[in-house]
Amino acid sequence: MDTKVDMLLGAAREFLTQIAVFLPRLALAAAVILGGWLAAKVIRFTIERALRAINVNVVAERSGLDGLLQQGGIGTDTIGIFGWIGYWLTVLAALMIAFNGLGLTYITDLLRQIVLFSPHVIIALFILVFGNYFARIVGGSVATYSRNAGMRDAEMLGAIARTTIAVFIALIALDQVNVGGAIVRESFLILLAGVVFGLALAFGLAGRRRAAEMLERWWPRVRDPSKESEFNNDAIRPRTTRDDADFVADHRKR
Repeated sequence: MDTKVDMLLGAAREFLTQIAVFLPRLALAAAVILGGWLAAKVIRFTIERALRAINVNVVAERSGLDGLLQQGGIGTDTIGIFGWIGYWLTVLAALMIAFNGLGLTYITDLLRQIVLFSPHVIIALFILVFGNYFARIVGGSVATYSRNAGMRDAEMLGAIARTTIAVFIALIALDQVNVGGAIVRESFLILLAGVVFGLALAFGLAGRRRAAEMLERWWPRVRDPSKESEFNNDAIRPRTTRDDADFVADHRKR
């Protein structure tokens, strides 16, 4: 009987000892999470103010990403997304420290993988922002040059240049976050080759006249009035007997 009581008392004593050891760790983990949450709010505010101070919001707005986010129903802009990324990175770092103090290594490893992946997301966002801004600049430059050169399809050429660069930038961003990888790149190359081959067939076989009209519209040829007048005079000059004699003599020589 005394042996059973001693066993129960020993188990209870060990349980209370573990609770006494765990409670300070739990309190420390809670303090770390609270401090990380406060630090995350400060970091988010700092990131947004710093990016707006260097006019990254202007670049994001002109690149068209802010409009795309608004069309998608997202209630923040690109700068807000950067701020939220910094916020959650700080919170995840605090959670990693807290769970590591509690001995939960599996959760700590999972959070570490998320934290290590987040820089790729940040770089991909920067690539999209500045890449789309560059695409809009190139598209506007192409349209302006084509318009000044007298081309009628200036807006279409600018849109083609802008869309091509935007697609290429999107592929770079997807490759940065390891989405698609080789499949996306090869699909893009196959699609690009198909478009180029189709255009070559259209212009080379069935659209020669249309291609000539487009080239004439884009780069009109400068005609020499003197040569045109000579050609017109030759065309309207009536044939004479000497012309017929020259034609017969030339035919007999052949």
